[in-house]
Amino acid sequence: MESINRGFGLLLGLFVLLFSVLLSPQLNPASAQGKEVDMEVLGADLEFRCIGPFRGGRSAAVTGVQGKPMLFYMGATGGGVWKTENGGSTWKNISDGYFGGSIGAIAVSSSHPNVLYVGGGEVTVRGNVSPGTGIYK
Repeated sequence: MESINRGFGLLLGLFVLLFSVLLSPQLNPASAQGKEVDMEVLGADLEFRCIGPFRGGRSAAVTGVQGKPMLFYMGATGGGVWKTENGGSTWKNISDGYFGGSIGAIAVSSSHPNVLYVGGGEVTVRGNVSPGTGIYK
């Protein structure tokens, strides 16, 4: 299911990109002159890369660590807490086995960068909001 959602998102992004180029005379002078655009040539140099966790879903809680520009933590709805040390190229779940569920708040301690404070539950206003299970340190 996760790969289907990720694949759908990538296809939707490509669709929007291609049609914005095709429908905008400023970005595509050939279309303004009535010339046909070869879609295979247009998309030949495009490459996709994963820039987030493989577990899809919403995220309302993200924080960085002062002095470490590539280190970030993300709280996912239904997915726990994730950590990246390379600016988002790869992510690792650090809450499995300790706590899980939806995360609506996350902060790094100002006195110790290895201490996180995490609040459970979603902050979004929607019909299927997940309740929180407390605050974790």
